[in-house]
Amino acid sequence: MENEQEQDKDLGGPALSSTTTWSIYRYNGTEVLPQEDTIATEAPLTIKVDGEEFATLVYTPTDTVDLVTGFLASEGLIRFVDQIESLTLEEQRGFAHVKLRHLHQLSRTMVSKRFIGSCCGKSRQFYFHNDARTAKTVRTNLQLSVEQCFHLMNRLQEQSSDFRATGGLHNAALCTADELLLSRSDIGRHNALDKIFGHLLRQRIPVRDKVIAFSGRVSSEVTLKAAKIGVGVLLSKSAPTDLALQLACDLGITVVGFIRRDQLTVYTHPQRILECR
Repeated sequence: MENEQEQDKDLGGPALSSTTTWSIYRYNGTEVLPQEDTIATEAPLTIKVDGEEFATLVYTPTDTVDLVTGFLASEGLIRFVDQIESLTLEEQRGFAHVKLRHLHQLSRTMVSKRFIGSCCGKSRQFYFHNDARTAKTVRTNLQLSVEQCFHLMNRLQEQSSDFRATGGLHNAALCTADELLLSRSDIGRHNALDKIFGHLLRQRIPVRDKVIAFSGRVSSEVTLKAAKIGVGVLLSKSAPTDLALQLACDLGITVVGFIRRDQLTVYTHPQRILECR
């Protein structure tokens, strides 16, 4: 992507913030007191591709270039960051203008088309066509201990200052088996993962033997995004859905959920958790 400094520039004014303050009255059990509270910011972002409206997201206005890049990759419009010729933001007005090199018309038209796949005959799953094209089986020799799972989830929570302040954001982090590499926050759990995906593409960070630590529920869409990113281990403090687990089985992803205090649950591909072998 050329002229990256210009890509990050907001043509509509100063950048927006992930949080704001609000005057409230809080009851503490004995009395009502006026206070200032920190609230998560929510904003719309319409992505225009080659001059045409492609999608409108509701998001936390941080790491917007990462979000747009990751979203386009997740939707199957791009595979590499070099396919973006230009990306210009107007965050105050709520627009991202993207010009792509050689956009295949099939990618655009099949974004919302339903596809029913047999998943190698094991279980019958529902994909969108672009999901079927971009969500590939993950192969990794990575192994983690239970203690490493706890450590990575604790590190994710330590990085989540906006969540602690607002209680209204989801958090995602890219990790090795031993350390947290980067984290992103958003009101939408899918957006947080797209911000991770976009950063990886823009910085050309390899995902081999990496882990995603995640604060939210593991839905089928979350599992698909992990497969598109290429990460084989997904850690969450919350619960999975049944379709998410079926997809994880088929796509080679280890899902570990309910990571809280000194407990966790391993749902799929347990061979990657040392104590389960």
